[in-house]
Amino acid sequence: MRLRKEADDMQEEEILLVAKVSDALAHPARIKIYRFIMKCNRERTRVCNKDVVAAFDYSQATISQHIKKLVQAGLIEVKKDDKYSIYYANIGILMKYLDATKKFE
Repeated sequence: MRLRKEADDMQEEEILLVAKVSDALAHPARIKIYRFIMKCNRERTRVCNKDVVAAFDYSQATISQHIKKLVQAGLIEVKKDDKYSIYYANIGILMKYLDATKKFE
């Protein structure tokens, strides 16, 4: 008996994306930080590290480590503006992640 491959099988790229993004969102603080940055972006408010530190009860070093993980996963993009790093939520990666997770059947 030959097993037929289904048309919506997850591709290797999607599997890697799900693993990377899931790892980044595995910590509650990172989810909160990501949502905060999304909210600021939606309101067209610039957000940098000091804004995130002011919004949460975490040290600057802890915030930086969490943001680094979100950046590595592609969920956050960083743009330099003079001496500040401005954070933007990458909704495209989030949507790709959500689409890929729908294939878990």
